[in-house]
Amino acid sequence: MLSITETLTVARSQHDCFCYLADLRKLVEWDPLVREARKDTPGPVGKGSCFTIKINIVGLSVPFRYVITEFTPDRRIVYSGRSAFINVNDTIDIVSGDEGCQHITYRADFFLKWGLERLIGNFAKTTRTQYNAAISGLYSALSSMPSEATIHPKNVKADAQTISALRCFTRHGYLSGRRTWAPMSYRLEGRHVVLTGANSGIGLAAAIELAAAGADLTLVVRTQEKAAATLQTIELETGRNDIRFELADLSLLCDTEALSQRLLQGGKPIDVLINNAGALFNQHQLTREGLEQSYALLLLSPVLLTERLLPLLEAHELPARIVNVVSGGMYAERLNLKRLNLSADGYRGARAYAQCKRALSIMTEIWADRWRERNIVVNAMHPGWSDTPGVQKALPMFRRVTRLVLRSHAEGADTIVWLAQSPQGGLSTGKLFLDREPRSTYLLGNNVEAVADRAALETQLNRDIDKTLPT
Repeated sequence: MLSITETLTVARSQHDCFCYLADLRKLVEWDPLVREARKDTPGPVGKGSCFTIKINIVGLSVPFRYVITEFTPDRRIVYSGRSAFINVNDTIDIVSGDEGCQHITYRADFFLKWGLERLIGNFAKTTRTQYNAAISGLYSALSSMPSEATIHPKNVKADAQTISALRCFTRHGYLSGRRTWAPMSYRLEGRHVVLTGANSGIGLAAAIELAAAGADLTLVVRTQEKAAATLQTIELETGRNDIRFELADLSLLCDTEALSQRLLQGGKPIDVLINNAGALFNQHQLTREGLEQSYALLLLSPVLLTERLLPLLEAHELPARIVNVVSGGMYAERLNLKRLNLSADGYRGARAYAQCKRALSIMTEIWADRWRERNIVVNAMHPGWSDTPGVQKALPMFRRVTRLVLRSHAEGADTIVWLAQSPQGGLSTGKLFLDREPRSTYLLGNNVEAVADRAALETQLNRDIDKTLPT
């Protein structure tokens, strides 16, 4: 047996440290030998939770099966790891010190199999070196404040070629980007997050992650049945049942207005507003307010909701954040005001969707400039190509061709969560993010809108909102 013990001191809360260390999926952020980490059991992280961790050993990716065998909240975690060659027992104790510092003692006991103990000398030296690197990574993850996110040089090159840029939209782009991400160890307790479109797809995946991170969540869904199903899913995954729900059909401006008034009357400040609700409609249809449904749901509704909720987004010590979920489909479209609120003649669902997402990305930039001095940051993100219910229903041929490279819901939602949770998410404004990096709003510099259309966009949106809502 080889035993190694290290102690580090960090200026973080005991709860933050414990939650970060208890979730072994976070190992990829600070242990340089970990290539992949996944949670295999449902429910919140706790005693009995199982994980598969793939560790690089002598150039081989060796899977370990880890189980949490002891779980004392905020104080102690014990894991037991098993592989074909080595077993590991890790014990972590967290003790509060002076001035909010935490003393973390990390002990690892290694047990070699199949007579490999004969190599214990070399093994001990190599393991101590690697262990020290991991502990250094953990200290950095719990202590460092990352700088503003920038685009990686490889993605600057990728964005110069259509095929390479589109490849970034696939699961490959997510997995490639993950290798360079800064750790995300900060939590969201006490931070109020309002998320629309939370009952399925990347919205539900984001809601689960935000709940697990401790956010004070208000989720907007259409019906009580969807709210009940969403709460059941979140409780199963995180153990939390204190999620608030607001019911609204966001394709109707009267419902959006009523929602905003309820939130304003409640008076609860909003730290993060995530405009995620959306759908791609292949068939042209008008809402009962006489608006084309894509235009109403994807553009007018988030514009109305965001501007109405401005009083709850202001007056924060930390910058409030607005996250607008757009789509890579917008790269194929130049803003054309005549293609917003289309009639049935000439309607194409994918084009209507892309036009609205293009317009929302432009509003993101307009809001960012306007509200910069009001302590509000506004960013957009696109989730890449994710295997969402919307893709499955509205784009079956696209899914059939790309299904092997589509992202999971959680992978598509990752940048939403990062923009809401990470300190880095509050350092940028007016940008479009993919995989936690700012990317060009115009692929290869194409489809840049006319200056006149950009200037007239907000006027048209306000006119249509004012025409639709009762005076």
